[in-house]
Amino acid sequence: MLYYILLGSFLLLHLSSCKEGEHEAYSFFIAGHTYGKPGVNNVGVHPPFKAQLDSIKQQKKIELGVLTGDIVSPGPSLQDWIEVDADLADMGIPIYFAVGNHDMENRQVYEDRYGKTYYHFVHKSDLFIVLDPNLDGWNITGDQLNFLKKVLKENEEKIHNVFVFFHQVLWVKKGTKYYDVGPNSLAGRAKEINFWSEIEPIFHELPKPVFMFAGDVGAGSWATDFYYDQYDNITFMASGMGDGKGDNYVVLHVAKDKSLTYDKIVIDE
Repeated sequence: MLYYILLGSFLLLHLSSCKEGEHEAYSFFIAGHTYGKPGVNNVGVHPPFKAQLDSIKQQKKIELGVLTGDIVSPGPSLQDWIEVDADLADMGIPIYFAVGNHDMENRQVYEDRYGKTYYHFVHKSDLFIVLDPNLDGWNITGDQLNFLKKVLKENEEKIHNVFVFFHQVLWVKKGTKYYDVGPNSLAGRAKEINFWSEIEPIFHELPKPVFMFAGDVGAGSWATDFYYDQYDNITFMASGMGDGKGDNYVVLHVAKDKSLTYDKIVIDE
């Protein structure tokens, strides 16, 4: 009886010491175009990024990571994925993949090894959504669109931040300020895509902060190295590597009050 009284007193004290609206803080990293320099098939990931993996591992606050596409070089084989997995195996945290166009040049190999290319999970009351624009010319349609709507509807009342990951810089649009963003490639892009007409409005209407991350930048001198923009409840961020000048990845920090800050880590000289 004394044990239960003491336990109850401890829990009451613990709960009363937590401020209303506070949650456990955590961090995660995102890295785009991690196969690195075009035309080079590295063993595993881009060597300068590989050199960063131990540093990421040592930061105990980092609880997961997301690679935002072009994880392996064009025409990937099973061996390429085995090499990537070997690089990531010792990280000690979950690493999630948002597939790029090169990754999907051999879709069957990927799906046999990792499963579906669009999915979601919840981490500490934040919703993480991974999309695959490669399925329909940069459009999110059909079963994937139904999946997206269903996930948001089922989780809207339970989550705080919404993090969305995809490879292609879907917000690039002619006639807007976003046309100045220089992606690595427009490969596979349909003449018209439904990001601004159908996908962005779904997120814009959410009463939650939404952060969208793309990884198809940074491969060469023609491409943007890093991009950031914020309006209303939506933040866009693109980060990538491969050029050897301006290569970067990002560590995002979610505070107890669910506010977000980030560190851009430049990995070349």
